[in-house]
Amino acid sequence: MTVNIFEPAMIGSLKLKNRIAMAPMTRARNEDGIPNEDNAIYYAQRSGAGLIITEGTAISDTAKGVLYIPGLYKSGQVQGWKKVTDAVHDKGSTIFTQLWHVGRVSHTSNQPDGISPVGPSDIQAGSSFAWGFDEHGKEGFVLSSKPRALLTYEVKQVVNDFAEAAKNAISAGFDGVELHGANGYLIEQFLNPFVNNRTDEYGGSVENRAKFLLEVVDACIAVIGNEKVGIRLTPYGGLGDLPHYDEIEATYQYLAKELAKRNIVYIHIMDQQSKGSHALPQGFIERFRSWYDGVIILAGSMDREKSEQLINAGTIDIAGFGEPFIANPDLVERLQYNWDLTPANRDLHYGLGSHGYTDWKTYQTAI
Repeated sequence: MTVNIFEPAMIGSLKLKNRIAMAPMTRARNEDGIPNEDNAIYYAQRSGAGLIITEGTAISDTAKGVLYIPGLYKSGQVQGWKKVTDAVHDKGSTIFTQLWHVGRVSHTSNQPDGISPVGPSDIQAGSSFAWGFDEHGKEGFVLSSKPRALLTYEVKQVVNDFAEAAKNAISAGFDGVELHGANGYLIEQFLNPFVNNRTDEYGGSVENRAKFLLEVVDACIAVIGNEKVGIRLTPYGGLGDLPHYDEIEATYQYLAKELAKRNIVYIHIMDQQSKGSHALPQGFIERFRSWYDGVIILAGSMDREKSEQLINAGTIDIAGFGEPFIANPDLVERLQYNWDLTPANRDLHYGLGSHGYTDWKTYQTAI
């Protein structure tokens, strides 16, 4: 049976009104880390998507690598997110939050009391940038600081931070959480042997390097259930100064099978080509499907035609769209009726205020 991306879909026990997901995108609109009315307006405007995944949300005060991002580790943040989840649910959409720890891709100005960021090792992300303050106090992209290697017991504390944030997310009204295991951040840093040179239980073999990721998944499942836990992965990506390694394919085959055992609600794969990084190799997504029979979301340079081809081939289940949603709050309608898209303005992606955030016009109001 042929389907299109505008038909409903099931993920776990949740029924989505269509097969379009709004992918997570950092917007840096929260000076105090607490979601506000503007955030509620922004997400409600884009709730034509069957599934909304919020911007990366910090799990602790040491998890951040970007100024002005929201968190889920304080009661005020939970209350703030309730405004967002209520607004999206009122529009008939489903909303997950992406739980985020950037690891070594951070700067001392993002850290409490200017301490060093943490990572699986003390290896610096030498050409990766955080969004922080330079030595003159000027805001902008700053080279990631040299990290401090997490001690073994601290790794387990970070696992607990993810679980506490997941519990807070459900209290805030989210339908589930997406663990950020992509884009060169902490979870992916543990997977990479060029960054993870540990000699404890979290380093060495593929299984040991994947242990942190799976412990985070298990801890979140323990507190909110498997049908509320998804994860984002970027196989073959290179963001955050992560070099390719010989065991990439074996690593993601192992993860696919382990995550299938846990019956999580979805795996969200991002092709980083649109971010100027490496593309997924030809045939990889089809191979991944052969390893994993759960729900797969694919994001990165998606359009209607490509999405429907992959869905009808059984390769993926949900199509993820990121940047097009920023300047096109009515993206679903524009795709459905083949209306022109408003191009994004990357100068407005970050920064406080509503300009470039909630003031983008729909197609109908722009004509």
